[in-house]
Amino acid sequence: MSWIADFLRNLGRGEMPLARRVRLIASNYGRRFTRRQVCCGHPGEPGC
Repeated sequence: MSWIADFLRNLGRGEMPLARRVRLIASNYGRRFTRRQVCCGHPGEPGC
């Protein structure tokens, strides 16, 4: 379950505003889910 700790730690880091980061995470997870892929196609972005 270390990925949960990594996810939460990375959520709080970065230069991007938190609201935009959360929006990108939701969008990228949605892409991954609907396409049934491991990657959303935007490597390096939050949630990918």
